Amino acid sequence: MKSHLIVKPGPVAELSLNRPDRRNALSDETLAQIASAFRSLAESPDLRAVILKGEGRDFCAGADIEWMRRAGTLAGKKAEEDARLLARACLAVDECPVPVIARVQGNVYGGGLGLLAAADIAVSAEDARFCFSECRLGILPAVVSSFVLPKIGAHARRYYLTAELFGAPEALRLGLVHESAPEAALDQKIERIVKGVLSCGPNAVREAKSLLRAFPGKNLHERIDFSIQTLLRARSSPEGQEGLSAFLEKRQPAWTP
Repeated sequence: MKSHLIVKPGPVAELSLNRPDRRNALSDETLAQIASAFRSLAESPDLRAVILKGEGRDFCAGADIEWMRRAGTLAGKKAEEDARLLARACLAVDECPVPVIARVQGNVYGGGLGLLAAADIAVSAEDARFCFSECRLGILPAVVSSFVLPKIGAHARRYYLTAELFGAPEALRLGLVHESAPEAALDQKIERIVKGVLSCGPNAVREAKSLLRAFPGKNLHERIDFSIQTLLRARSSPEGQEGLSAFLEKRQPAWTP
């Protein structure tokens, strides 16, 4: 069976959705492979960043309709387990310990917006099109909300309920993507972002992402205590000492490529 993904491991890994003939639509098998691939990549201590992209014209056209129809006939635990596949895939992206950078082109619909929202950084082609299309199909953008709503907040009250298309300028305004460029320039944009990540301490980046994920569940005093303990751990670590020494000695730190 043809893999639904192309995975290129390495310090800067690449994971590509590989169903261009289906516009990279998400099936149960696709989602299971995404979750598995991200969990596997996360185990590498040398991992510095992951680039998430789609082969062909589209990043991801949402859920595979054949799968959704089939899933609609399930009941009980089987139905719940099937619905949890999208959550697990998005969670694997979100929990990846290093920055995940989404390279977005073409159409991004439904569940594809869940993957996009779960990424840390997103760079979009200027002519990309976005749509929370679920209500058109008599369903709703439920599972992706855990990842989408923290990014776009009350703007969902329009786009969830109208299922209208919007372009890269609006995706930028909403905070779904961080930069846009002509599609031919996307790789150059991402290369610049990756260069920035690689200039930072590897453990510091991991700790920073962990802090960002932990803060929403803590009250103010817990946040202060947590941030202090995180800083003390980083400041006294070999990497922290190397970074401070390199700055004082006006040289590049040891981790710089």
